[in-house]
Amino acid sequence: MDQSSGGVSLACFNCALNLIGYRYILRDDRPFCIKCYEQLYANICEECRLPIGTDSKDLSYKNRHWHEICFNCTECRLSLVDTPFAAKEERLYCANCHDNRFAARCDGCGDLFRAGMKKFEYKGKQWHEQCFRCRVCQQPIGSRSFVPRDQEIVCIKCYEEQYAQRCLKCNTVINKGGITYKNSPFHRECFTCTQCNRMLAGEKFTSRDEKPFCGDCFSQLFSKKCCRCFQPITALGVAKFISFEDRHWHSECFACQRCQTSLVGRGFVTDNAEVLCPDCGRC
Repeated sequence: MDQSSGGVSLACFNCALNLIGYRYILRDDRPFCIKCYEQLYANICEECRLPIGTDSKDLSYKNRHWHEICFNCTECRLSLVDTPFAAKEERLYCANCHDNRFAARCDGCGDLFRAGMKKFEYKGKQWHEQCFRCRVCQQPIGSRSFVPRDQEIVCIKCYEEQYAQRCLKCNTVINKGGITYKNSPFHRECFTCTQCNRMLAGEKFTSRDEKPFCGDCFSQLFSKKCCRCFQPITALGVAKFISFEDRHWHSECFACQRCQTSLVGRGFVTDNAEVLCPDCGRC
């Protein structure tokens, strides 16, 4: 602003146009006529590439600028003024067009995940809450536990009812700690001796007619009995025994009835129920 001959002079800083009686804009405390200001400082519209004049509303987003009439959805041309929008690869889209083009889709129904929707994810797939269902009962899984089966999801209740192994003895589901005997599953605590119900898991046992028995019960029920001590001659362990006709002895029990000399590997004679060494047999 210059003073001349007692008067006041106001001129454009760029072109020196007298601004008295005209609109002007101050920038850094310097006056500019409208034309010069728009040429020097007006933003360029991203859509039409024309300057955004002082008479137009300048809408900006991330250091980019548009005329109000140019601020539209790239896809459907809907005005984005006062409307939710999103940017993708430097293009602007209204919420609907952005979702239709870019939003994730449910692997169950194929529909979009809209803003605010709960999403369930498992092994690279994603579902709406109502689409993440048990394949058997078709009820939503929600916060319940589930078991994957053949690329499908099965709730615990349906899995136990239709697919889980069941103990041959008690017929309840085997969740952990099961064992298999002759291709049949058992709980560890259910796999017991047929006679005394002693647990057999981790123990030596044998079977008779497809039924398991602990060593003690099998010996008492089925083993041969020693003719001298009358105790079972068990097949478990390393015990040796001697058989003669229909009689049996532990190796340590096979001795002369009179002198107690071991007869293992030696000749012997019988006297009714007695077995004798040759020397005692001659007496």
